[in-house]
Amino acid sequence: MNKVHVKTGDTVVVLNGKNRGKQGKVMQVAPAEGKVIVEGVNVVTKHVKPRKMGEAGGLVKAESALYADKVQLVCPKCNQPTRVGHEGTGKDKKRVCKKCGAQFE
Repeated sequence: MNKVHVKTGDTVVVLNGKNRGKQGKVMQVAPAEGKVIVEGVNVVTKHVKPRKMGEAGGLVKAESALYADKVQLVCPKCNQPTRVGHEGTGKDKKRVCKKCGAQFE
């Protein structure tokens, strides 16, 4: 089982590539592949074929997956990209900002 440092709903910033500096909310996490899908980042155009009678085909814009190590969590308090620390043990384990110490939801 692979672990990813972000969860669905987290706000992240892209560290490198053509989308560098863009912020967005994590829509989906795939820990087995080590990838995440971020809202409004890495948008690609797909050619879609109509499946049913009367359904329209054409070009559709959709977000594509990024490697999770290419994104960094944004602290809700200091609004800066930061590494994640952990406080507590067991069920009481919480994620915290390494810069200001604020807890993530």
